[in-house]
Amino acid sequence: MLFLRTAHAWAGAVLSLLIAVLGLSGALLVFRKDYLRAVFPQAREPISLAPESLGPVIDRIEAAYGPQGLQYVSLGDPDFGLHKAVLRDGGGAYLDAGGETVARWTKNGRPEEWLFDLHHYLLAGNTGKLIAGAAGGAAILLAITGLIIVWPTLRMFAWRIWPKSALRRDLLAQHRDLGVIFALPILLIVFTGFSMVYSGPVRAVLKAVTFTPAEAPSERPAAGPGTTDWTATLTAAQTAFPGAVPRLASPPRAEGAPASLRLRQPGEWHQNGRTYVMMDPATNRPLATEDGRALPRADRVFNALYPLHSAGIGGRLYDLLSFLTGLALAVLGLAGTWTFLRKPKRKRKKKPAPAL
Repeated sequence: MLFLRTAHAWAGAVLSLLIAVLGLSGALLVFRKDYLRAVFPQAREPISLAPESLGPVIDRIEAAYGPQGLQYVSLGDPDFGLHKAVLRDGGGAYLDAGGETVARWTKNGRPEEWLFDLHHYLLAGNTGKLIAGAAGGAAILLAITGLIIVWPTLRMFAWRIWPKSALRRDLLAQHRDLGVIFALPILLIVFTGFSMVYSGPVRAVLKAVTFTPAEAPSERPAAGPGTTDWTATLTAAQTAFPGAVPRLASPPRAEGAPASLRLRQPGEWHQNGRTYVMMDPATNRPLATEDGRALPRADRVFNALYPLHSAGIGGRLYDLLSFLTGLALAVLGLAGTWTFLRKPKRKRKKKPAPAL
């Protein structure tokens, strides 16, 4: 147990700042849309998802931002009145219900974009993403070892998130109590975040535990050159998947590639869904569809991890839980390290002077 305590303390001290950054940034991102509603009046206006209304707007956005490297358009909805054009160079734009530009920025040119990059990539691209994922894996181990360490003293647990005093023993008690209170939410948040980064191993484990047979990766159908008619695309999607909500509109990513519309069907947890309609810009007819609710078991389970991490389900109550969990991660890391560093030094016993 002494070794476990020492390893837990030192690992927490080394990783505390990184875990605090991830926890605080994630907590703030929970209320990203609320921030945008406060900043942009257009975000508080509803958006019609009817093909005859939304289609021409996407056409307008593609015409304006296609030459600038448009990657996809994240579509608004009746509860959030902004579309978002995402560009390949990391920049983007917010557009209102009519497709008029409300804000335009370069990479990390807005506070919420900078915060997103900090949380997901530590402002360091793919390397930062891998480091953040590794920190999530370490946080899982810290949470588990912390529970093992406090188990023998669990009878002293109290529903307290603030220390009685600044004395070291009270700070340690607060660290224990806060860790126990938020243990399950922390494990959920950090595991799902770890899974987003290291998706390959996690998918492999899910396929094994759900007895999902291996399948050959599907190839996207080839398409001809042309201009995508998004009204026709939305109409085709509505016919193929009644009740589905359009979420992402993507122009062809390369020559010969189809345009795609990503949708969220009732019952799908993922905010953007995993249902697709692929369109041929040359004919504006659907080439293929993919039903997110008919995916293999392992894929459906994996697709549920992201909304659990990003508070995409559960309403305001889960938003609040995710926010508090992010704050708890930061407090546990920083306060725990502060307490560890304040550990009093043992006084050496003075040897008695030899008798003369």
